[in-house]
Amino acid sequence: MDRASITHTLIVPSATRHLIKVRKFVVESARQAGVNETHIEALQLAVDEACANIIEHAYQGNSANKVNLTMTIEATRVIVRIRDHGRSFDRRAYQRPDVVELSRNRKSGGLGVDIIRRLMDHVEYFSEDGVNEITLIKLLRSDPSSSISSIE
Repeated sequence: MDRASITHTLIVPSATRHLIKVRKFVVESARQAGVNETHIEALQLAVDEACANIIEHAYQGNSANKVNLTMTIEATRVIVRIRDHGRSFDRRAYQRPDVVELSRNRKSGGLGVDIIRRLMDHVEYFSEDGVNEITLIKLLRSDPSSSISSIE
């Protein structure tokens, strides 16, 4: 993958009905740059989960707000930065969900952060002066099934 860095941006209202635009943006931008389908699927799901969490938790369903996405595709990685102005995510309070317990109680939800962490190679979260930003990094290696996950 010998290509120059390409950056795409998208701003959508903070409503779940706009998640289809987010998914389409990720898929089309990545395909246009020649990213393989396995990486595209991981990026699409992780970005969708991050945006859904912003809509539900940061903005508490208030569709008057905006979600800002920037996707930079480089030769060796894809970087997606998602910004919002809602309630910040307290990563210190985050506890990995007990999937068995969720299933036993037939409770849906609660898996988004864990899914994002498993699909991406690196995840960073930053909040300052009312702006929250989550950065998702997917390394573009020949074996997309090998992954290293972290959250800072």
